[in-house]
Amino acid sequence: MSSQFDHEDESSWFFGAINRQEAQELLMAEKEGGVFLVRDSTTSMGDYVLCVKEDSKVSHYIINKMQTNDQTNYRIGDQFFKSLSELVSFYKLHYLDTTPLIRPAKKKLEKVVAKFDFESTEKDDLTFKRGDILTVLFKEEEQWWRARDRNGREGCIPVPYVQKVEENSSPVDGARPQESQVNSTPESKPKPKQRKLPAKARVKQARIPNAYDGSALKLDVGDIITVVKTNINGQWEGELNGKTGFFPFTHVEFLDDDTVS
Repeated sequence: MSSQFDHEDESSWFFGAINRQEAQELLMAEKEGGVFLVRDSTTSMGDYVLCVKEDSKVSHYIINKMQTNDQTNYRIGDQFFKSLSELVSFYKLHYLDTTPLIRPAKKKLEKVVAKFDFESTEKDDLTFKRGDILTVLFKEEEQWWRARDRNGREGCIPVPYVQKVEENSSPVDGARPQESQVNSTPESKPKPKQRKLPAKARVKQARIPNAYDGSALKLDVGDIITVVKTNINGQWEGELNGKTGFFPFTHVEFLDDDTVS
């Protein structure tokens, strides 16, 4: 069985921020061995996982991203590579356990419906309106996915602003506002609360930043952080334990007494 896929085409085999269970289900649905994907590790931040259908099971091989001075290497077992595509190319010709890599898994198109309006100020982000149906192309990060709208425009979207369209429901019905919402004034539409900055917020999701990112804050659930700046890209700036740095806005919730009346 020969491997004909292009190992340089990272978009075909890199699935980004999907978890182990999602990878497992995708690959178990494949009939042949050697079908694979590479995903972000959910347990070791900054590392990756090579997931491969082998016989009647799926194997998950950890890929450690190693930084030494200006040199980046990717280690799997006792093998070292300069890039993920070089690693994938190597295993097109060499066996992992029972098979080499034959082809990437088929990506399952996922549709989401917008819960709120989102106005992009960044060139790479996608503007959309509440009720728009978007097709997810790639889960770049946990809270930012790449998507396409019905006009063919592509860009990154904030995950908290959308929800998945269930397979057994009509996207049109799911996106259609209720009668009371059709005649509502703009002031009654859902929109983020305005805040006076700096403002206190409570950490609701822990975060361990990449060891090489000195600008990111480490967050523990229950920490009280002082938000000093809210950026449209979702990376807010704050102060915690005497350190100023950046963190994802989805990991915190403002304390109620900081709301602007």
